[in-house]
This record gives sequence, C-alpha cells and structure tokens, in this order.
Amino acid sequence: MPGMKTVQMTLDEDLVAQVDRAARKLGTTRSGLTRRALRETLKRLATRELERAHRRGYQRRPVRRGEFDAWESEQVWPE
Repeated sequence: MPGMKTVQMTLDEDLVAQVDRAARKLGTTRSGLTRRALRETLKRLATRELERAHRRGYQRRPVRRGEFDAWESEQVWPE
C-alpha cells in the first residue's frame, strides 16, 4: 500500500461492531470507513476554523453602512 501507514487504535468493542456493520452497508472496509470518517472530521474542523477567522475579522472590522450597496442588484435572482 504505497502512501499508506498502518496504525494501531484502541476502540470499544461496541464501536468496532458498529463500524463493521456500517462498513458492510457501505460496501467498504473498516479501514475505508475510518479513513472517510477521519477525512470528513478534519474537513469540518478546517471549515469551522475558517468560519471563526471570518467572524473574528468582521468583529475587528465590522461592515460599514453602504459598504456593499453596489452589489445588492447582483444578489437578486431574476424571476
């Protein structure tokens, strides 16, 4: 498996059973399901951090009245 590394994890037996059932339903392996779950979690964490940074930016420099008025017509869907 090029680019892969084997890691050992300690999990509750019930969790392993749930993972195995889910993996079967999804047609993948325990490792495949775990990789997917880890990637999705890391993506959610990255998104959350970007949202925090965005929020901090607007807290430091709030939108001023009229700042985005020029774009209002662009935000309307034509009927």
